[in-house]
Amino acid sequence: MNEKNAEKKLAFYIGSLSKGGAERVFVNLAGYFQEEGYRVVMVTQYQREEEYVLPDGIERILSDIGEEKVSGSRIVNFFRRLDKLHAIWKEQKPDLVLSCIGKNNFMAVVTAMGTKTKSVVSVVGEAKEEYPGRGMRMLADFLFSRAAGVILQTERSRSFFCKKVGKKAVILPNSLNPAFIRPRYEGEREKKIVSVGRMDANKNHEMQLRAFAALQDKYPEYELVIYGDGELRAYIEETAEKIGVGARVFLPGIVPDVAAHIERAALFLLTSYSEGVSNALIEALALGLPVIATDVPSGGTEELMTNGKNGLVIPAGDLEALTGAMDKMLGDAAYADALGREAAKIQERLSPERVNPRWKAYFEEIING
Repeated sequence: MNEKNAEKKLAFYIGSLSKGGAERVFVNLAGYFQEEGYRVVMVTQYQREEEYVLPDGIERILSDIGEEKVSGSRIVNFFRRLDKLHAIWKEQKPDLVLSCIGKNNFMAVVTAMGTKTKSVVSVVGEAKEEYPGRGMRMLADFLFSRAAGVILQTERSRSFFCKKVGKKAVILPNSLNPAFIRPRYEGEREKKIVSVGRMDANKNHEMQLRAFAALQDKYPEYELVIYGDGELRAYIEETAEKIGVGARVFLPGIVPDVAAHIERAALFLLTSYSEGVSNALIEALALGLPVIATDVPSGGTEELMTNGKNGLVIPAGDLEALTGAMDKMLGDAAYADALGREAAKIQERLSPERVNPRWKAYFEEIING
């Protein structure tokens, strides 16, 4: 622990700590900075039932205005939320606040104005989806140019914003979740194809089902296991039954220690239409799984994978390409294994010991002006 850092205070601002990729990154980062001797506070608008647990010693503050102050007017409620968040920065006096995800970034920049807190915004998803439409994009350009710092995850994201924001922005990757840092499993792989992610339209699990169905006669011993939950769970179950693979498709839901459930699988699939830099993809690569992933518009897959070197990259929404890639992997275990071994090298590239100090150096640069 660095005692000099105890004089500095950081705030992390996010909607909640519900179990998602961005939320886990924030909790891990907060823990790292606390270990480095910084005073850390986590500010969230809401508190959910199923959330990540903060390390001991990190204060949690809710920025929601509470039911007693909720008005019938959305505009009034918006300004009351701004006032409360502004008051939190004035009371807590953090040197820097890191925010992420859509409008949270707008809120952080606006409410830090007039205080000594420097705002750093981060874009973790597909920029054009976080800020859809001309108006949102213009507002992002206007406010981000006034933030003390801007963090992006891919070079493709830089081109979305105006030149001033693009020039200011830095590319900082997320560090790998320590739970996925382990020796690669080198034994015989289970006859299991796995995927991890929320069951919504963007993840396009239906394409996985249809590719799996197309190959079911050629690979009858395999099963498809999709970990996660979401609004399309029932639809996925119904579709699996309808196309004749219901008996070989399993939906365990959200499970603890997902690494232990998937590390021996024969194949990992990411079939999203859009992502930032997918944490699920990072983790599958780190485990050394043979991976097939879609080339998302943000460039997130491109940041992690080279087609034919550490996995196979296919166009988003291309069922024929997915079916062919799965056939290639399942039909040649030695080839799939070679890709998996190369994939596992991402453990070193994105280890917390390598990545987190880069975040620290950037924060120090911002704080010191």
